[in-house]
Amino acid sequence: MTYNSLLINTCTTRRKHPGAIDEYGTPAPGWANELVGIACRFSTPSNREIKIGAEVVVADLILFVEDVDITVQDRVVLNTLTYEVLAVIPRQDSLTGHHKECLLRVVK
Repeated sequence: MTYNSLLINTCTTRRKHPGAIDEYGTPAPGWANELVGIACRFSTPSNREIKIGAEVVVADLILFVEDVDITVQDRVVLNTLTYEVLAVIPRQDSLTGHHKECLLRVVK
């Protein structure tokens, strides 16, 4: 069994972009799809807490993806829900990047 065969779901990453210029000449920032249809797998963590600055937050999901371009500034759309990426943990095999584990929280 290969790692890729365990990735049974798909998701889309979204990245913040400056957006179109409004009538006052100011960019209207928004979110645009970055990577669409990424193979992934998600799991519910058992009370996984992450410290972000002075705030402690609880992750709603752990997302497993291949070694793709995903950062903590991104968002992930999974099953019509949007999540913010709290942490990206790269995992390696003996020589190179193998996959990434991302801790997610629902965007409210």
